[in-house]
Amino acid sequence: MARLLPSGIPAVPVPSPTRAPRRCRFGAGVSGTSLSRGVLVSGEERSLCKLLRKPGEQKHPKEPSSLQCMHLAVVACGDRLEETLIMLKSAVLFSNSRLCFHIFAEDSLKPEFEKKLKEWPSSYTKKFESNIYPITFSVGNAQEWKKLFKPCAAQRLFLPVILKDVDSLLYVDTDVLFLRPIDDIWHLLREFNSTQLAAMAPEHEIPKIGWYSRFARHPYYGSTGLNSGVMLMNLTRIRSTHFKNSLIPGGLTWEEMLYPLYQKYKNYITWGDQDLLNIIFYFNPECLYVFPCQWNYRPDHCMYGSNCRGAEDEGVSILHGNRGVYHDDKQPTFKALYEVIRDFPFEDNLFQSLYYPLQSKFLDTVHTLCGRIPQVFLKQIEKTMKKVYENRVIVYLGANHRY
Repeated sequence: MARLLPSGIPAVPVPSPTRAPRRCRFGAGVSGTSLSRGVLVSGEERSLCKLLRKPGEQKHPKEPSSLQCMHLAVVACGDRLEETLIMLKSAVLFSNSRLCFHIFAEDSLKPEFEKKLKEWPSSYTKKFESNIYPITFSVGNAQEWKKLFKPCAAQRLFLPVILKDVDSLLYVDTDVLFLRPIDDIWHLLREFNSTQLAAMAPEHEIPKIGWYSRFARHPYYGSTGLNSGVMLMNLTRIRSTHFKNSLIPGGLTWEEMLYPLYQKYKNYITWGDQDLLNIIFYFNPECLYVFPCQWNYRPDHCMYGSNCRGAEDEGVSILHGNRGVYHDDKQPTFKALYEVIRDFPFEDNLFQSLYYPLQSKFLDTVHTLCGRIPQVFLKQIEKTMKKVYENRVIVYLGANHRY
């Protein structure tokens, strides 16, 4: 019988000639079933376990809160404090389920993160819990890893090793903004097949103008490569998988593979950890789920003309302001979104203090190709704010109805 992970995703099958007896311990159910350490247990087996339970033996306790929330990880070094806080703010503003933040930061930034997050109103701080970790690398030369591409960016490669108790995780770069609930991308975990363990979007939609297809000197995934700024991961599967590689004939675990892979390709990679991920999934394409471009929408999708069909149809779901566009005037549409979310007072009306100012700012961006398609940027966030407003009205009316 297929194994299920705590998130309800089928695990990679592991052949076993003999089966150990199941323990009578149950966790959270998925679709009317019960889980025992990730094993699907039928109704008959549940009944049998009840009979076999010793007198006075307690049922399995409730899952800890960390298993009941959506895990979001980010790595912040240098001057990325504000960017990271605005990203986290966008996550809290629109998400429905509880969030667990995993913030990896330099020691000097830790007190600043703690201080700023505590300043948020209680109506929002109750929606998340946060953990702040130091920058650490379990294999290889720490200083070498720290300087790979951007400061500390390689830390993301070590998340499966560090967060051993986390089953699934969404990693994002600091320059990401959520324009719809994280719940929606989190649900993509249920779309994984039995071999998939991570999800990313293509680096580009058009191979002939993509960076990897023109300039890469190393293997990369597919025809355009992958952008790793938004990466959904099933950490349990990553930890248990042996990956094909160009180093040895047999497979290597994730941790075993990282440093030798870097040593082999370090003179050929440009984008650091993203290039290493492209190499890994070049050799293991069956392990990757590719989600569409609206989940990782970057300036490249509009600055030369609109080329993300998913965003044209559904609107941008996750905005990725790479190239530093939040902080210069090259792409004012991206900068407008960042500034409006940054300046939004938490408990104000979303339409009056966020959506209408955003529309107004967009009027000043029509001289750019990205600014000429405002509906692409506004469609999803408008839909999201309507849902947030409707939920608040329902809660308000329900509370008053009780009195």
